[in-house]
Amino acid sequence: MSEDVTMMSGAPPVVDHLAHMGTYESVKEILLAFRPVMHAMAAAVGPGCEVVLHDLSAPEPDLSHTIAAIENGHVTGREIGGPSTSLGVGVIHNQAADHNAFGYRGITSDGRQLRCSSVYFRNSAGRIIAALCMNVDVSAIQQARALLDGLLPHESTSTQEQPEEYFGRDLVSVMDVMIAEAIGEIGKPVDQMSRDDRIAVLTKLDQQGVLQMRKGIERIAARLDISRVTAYSYLDEARTQAPLP
Repeated sequence: MSEDVTMMSGAPPVVDHLAHMGTYESVKEILLAFRPVMHAMAAAVGPGCEVVLHDLSAPEPDLSHTIAAIENGHVTGREIGGPSTSLGVGVIHNQAADHNAFGYRGITSDGRQLRCSSVYFRNSAGRIIAALCMNVDVSAIQQARALLDGLLPHESTSTQEQPEEYFGRDLVSVMDVMIAEAIGEIGKPVDQMSRDDRIAVLTKLDQQGVLQMRKGIERIAARLDISRVTAYSYLDEARTQAPLP
């Protein structure tokens, strides 16, 4: 038996340093213990704090329907019976790893940034059966920071801009991440964006080659809440204004 993990017959290895969390044999048991905690967390942080309990107990969980309980679901637009996130696949297929994570960045479908933490619960066999996640909308803080940054002098830098790389299970998911990142850089929700903000998003995505991907303009238009015709109009304007090489 190694120092790092404990092997259980017919079960995934359990990381020793997670033993202090205890084990639970059902999501119902977890819900009974943590439902008041979920409510307390959401109430203490405020309406911008979503707290979610995901049911991952099935042998092959349907990640499109994992939410067993949720507080402040308006933060991500989800409700009971709703989906997991992109992290769910990795968790289910790598049971042995310590997936607990704290203070990492999440991005909503409309480009808002979240500060997230996730804790995973195991049964006595060492299998992950549930996840408790806390997602705090920090978009208002980002807008305030953008306002303050605009009042401060810009520091010159000679550091060469580094490339950005996006990963996904297919081109559609890669494109969606790129669109979400471009929207997030504006620093405000889509419904508060101006015409110039939307043009800025289209310009960045055009430069990154997203418009060359199949259905690229349609997906961008949908995320920016504008028509396909309007998106093409904005894109033509952006390309006309772009400086010649």
